[in-house]
Amino acid sequence: MREYPFELALCAHLEAAEEVVVARQLGGGVRAPANRVLDVVCVEPGPEFEARANLTPETIPDLAIESDVGVGRARDPREAIDAPPERARRVAEEAVEIGFFERAVGGGVRRVARYPDDWFGRLTAIENKPDLGEPGDLELQLRKDAALGLVDEVVLATESYVTGAHLNRIPDAVGVWRFDPEAGDREVVRAAESLPADDWGVELLEEHPLRTDVATVSPAEKARRRRKVAERAYGKGWRPDALPGCGEIEVAEREGSVGLPYCAWKDRVVDPANCGPDCPGHEPADPPAFDAAEARDGRTPWVAEPEGEARRQAGLDRFG
Repeated sequence: MREYPFELALCAHLEAAEEVVVARQLGGGVRAPANRVLDVVCVEPGPEFEARANLTPETIPDLAIESDVGVGRARDPREAIDAPPERARRVAEEAVEIGFFERAVGGGVRRVARYPDDWFGRLTAIENKPDLGEPGDLELQLRKDAALGLVDEVVLATESYVTGAHLNRIPDAVGVWRFDPEAGDREVVRAAESLPADDWGVELLEEHPLRTDVATVSPAEKARRRRKVAERAYGKGWRPDALPGCGEIEVAEREGSVGLPYCAWKDRVVDPANCGPDCPGHEPADPPAFDAAEARDGRTPWVAEPEGEARRQAGLDRFG
């Protein structure tokens, strides 16, 4: 099975089976976030999850979270956000639009509520490799995850039969699942071990024939990146941003989760990025009607319309 439909089927399964927030394709590095992309991330709710869900369904910008903008006296974002003035203005505008900041009478911005630092718990990263006969850079990718310890657990998900030779080629701490995307069955071949997410880590940056470039990462750096991963996962989810404009595309359901782009011509779930006029079966049409937020709401702890969300206000050009 191709990796993209396998990945979406696994996300739908996890959404149905676990009380977690599920997201796809998130940067998993610290010094170089794009150096490692995590296929799937599961975010376990923490003690203050409800307070976070009550703020906004969107990803809150990291600069807004770390700013000196509080819930009391209004602040000029150019002074309160640690960024060049124009970027500070854009961050503040985004924070207002998603409901984390609000404009104050007379100018300036303030938070609608305190940011709950303890809103998420354990993070699990899942590397998808349906066919272990074509491993690619699998071993290196998993070594990066285990050495850095950004997440609490790392799991390899595959459709292949897993042998002892396969297990010996990946770090001992990495768990292994055998997943049948058609039946929705998941077998734990090897349980994942907990990684030292609150301790120092080593980030593998680049490998050369005679050396490997690495960087040590402090617990504080990892904590900040973990929050960014959790925030991005909360706002993004796993469903495609847009479905293809093709008459052959239908919105499929898997294990009760709606949002998989199914192509009737190819008779399978497809990656929207690969759809278009170059496909022999392409039939120009409007994308199928689909509301990703509605499909996601109520299936995980994520909340589409939180009761405490402030009225969104735009237009911070006075700070330009």
